[in-house]
Amino acid sequence: MGKQADLWVLGTMSGTSLDGVDAAMLRCDGQRIAEFGPKAYRAYSEAERATLRAGFGKWPGQSGVAAAAEVVETAHAELLSRFSGYDLIGFHGQTLAHDPAAGRTHQAGDGDLLARALGKPVVWDFRSNDVAMGGQGAPLAPFFHFACAQYMQADQPLAILNLGGVGNVTWIDPRLPAPEAAGALLAFDTGPANAPINDLMQRRRGLAQDLGGALAAAGRVDQALVEAFLAQGYFHKIPPKSLDRDDFAGFYAKTAALSDADAAATLTAIAAACVAQAAQFFPAPVAQLLVAGGGRHNGALMAELAARLPCAVRPIEAAGFDGDMLEAQAFGFLAARVVAGLPTSCASTTGVAAAIGGGKISRP
Repeated sequence: MGKQADLWVLGTMSGTSLDGVDAAMLRCDGQRIAEFGPKAYRAYSEAERATLRAGFGKWPGQSGVAAAAEVVETAHAELLSRFSGYDLIGFHGQTLAHDPAAGRTHQAGDGDLLARALGKPVVWDFRSNDVAMGGQGAPLAPFFHFACAQYMQADQPLAILNLGGVGNVTWIDPRLPAPEAAGALLAFDTGPANAPINDLMQRRRGLAQDLGGALAAAGRVDQALVEAFLAQGYFHKIPPKSLDRDDFAGFYAKTAALSDADAAATLTAIAAACVAQAAQFFPAPVAQLLVAGGGRHNGALMAELAARLPCAVRPIEAAGFDGDMLEAQAFGFLAARVVAGLPTSCASTTGVAAAIGGGKISRP
């Protein structure tokens, strides 16, 4: 296949931590990143978060799903209307439910509607094809992470950790020629990250998050609960593997007897311990773990990671990237891959049998 010309792509992400919508432009051909462009953020209101939260765990046609989709579409249309000068949109939507074992995944939001509203082609529904072909449908950022490693001219294996509602990690050997090459990538969900901490703060204190990890830093970790959490089967399963936001919801009730600070500290330690457990599956050791996503702003979580991992733990800004926008940029990059006819996942990222492409293209 001939080389595609560079496109200016506008990627979006609305994560399971429900903070808001990220949007970011980059110029790329779906294989190499040429440059990064403008970016913006649109927070969800408390009412919007409540509507989205009510849709978690639900499938198309169920009560509350249409209302959640409307919130997603409205927020994206408002944010994306601020941008100009782009050729293509990569629209992830909002994951409401994810059950790859049953061959299904659900991201709310209609790409056809956005294409008509914004007058630009939209690539969306990135996960369904992978799941239909027997893959986990997640994580999908690894092919972009591979391009990031090459953009920073890395010459040794490294890992990129995204701490959103759920944590996911990509182990990368940037010396390989393409992300789908054997041995280039290993990617999987590490375990819970911000979601249970945010839910705890909302439930107990009416706050969206533990800002900076201040509450967790004031608490004491219940190490027995951390160890009990890691004893669950998921953490001993060979990757690739993926999680739904609420896969461990029943376990969190065990923190009910803890004080607010101790519960926050314990959930924070669990998130970090999951990453340390995940590192045991890396094909080779890494010298550095670059951290993206909202969790890198949590000082207590970053300290737990540094204490539990044998490598340098650094926010991804240390390598010249914007950790708040990495996921949005990833779906812009993947959109460019879709229009170029390139694969977006492979056996070592989602467990799908062969390297395949995903995504629908809606034109205005």
